[in-house]
Amino acid sequence: MEKDLTLEPVAYYRGSFGSKFGIPRQSSLAGSLSGKIVFTPKYRAPEALRGLEGFSHIWLIWGFSANREAKGEWQPTVRPPRLGGNTAVGVWATRSPYRPNPIGLSCVEIEAISGNEILVKGADLMDGTPIYDIKPYIRYADSHPEAVSGFASDAPERALEVIIPENLPLNESQRKALEEVLGLDPRPAYQDDPEREYAFPFEGKDVRFKVQGGVLTVTGYGTLRA
Repeated sequence: MEKDLTLEPVAYYRGSFGSKFGIPRQSSLAGSLSGKIVFTPKYRAPEALRGLEGFSHIWLIWGFSANREAKGEWQPTVRPPRLGGNTAVGVWATRSPYRPNPIGLSCVEIEAISGNEILVKGADLMDGTPIYDIKPYIRYADSHPEAVSGFASDAPERALEVIIPENLPLNESQRKALEEVLGLDPRPAYQDDPEREYAFPFEGKDVRFKVQGGVLTVTGYGTLRA
């Protein structure tokens, strides 16, 4: 009888988002979003990164660490945001975080390798996400232009015009990444209240915004709310 697989993090992701809300729903949708992979002391070996400089992208195998604790039996269907949050499909046909084993898979771009850290762009991960394995992206094996992708056949288009006040304390790269993220409309698919102010932690501060008539306006950027 086979034993259960035991996983331990080899690294943790450090990035801009302190909560699940606001994170792009797939990797590479916000290509300007920067972060880094920081290895745990046990796996902090420079020789383990030897040769990785020859690759432009990597696969990250990681854990949905912020999932609510599952109660009862697993659910075979989920309601993906891509279908408006109203249509149920089989969990194996989605990338929903609510699955029997909360394991995620993301392809990210290598921006640089600095010492024992990998700087990446385009991740769809929360700050502090555990990384269980890293594998190089291999174009001839991993790219299938002819693939059929069901209800997610096309990348989501920018849904909203974004207005970010010029006086907010954001550098150019942070502003660009935030604009990409907000343009994809991070709100739940079933919410469309023009009077509601939404908020999520970004770079250690709360980004607050409202949406009305296809225009998202950032209303504040400051101290994290308790």
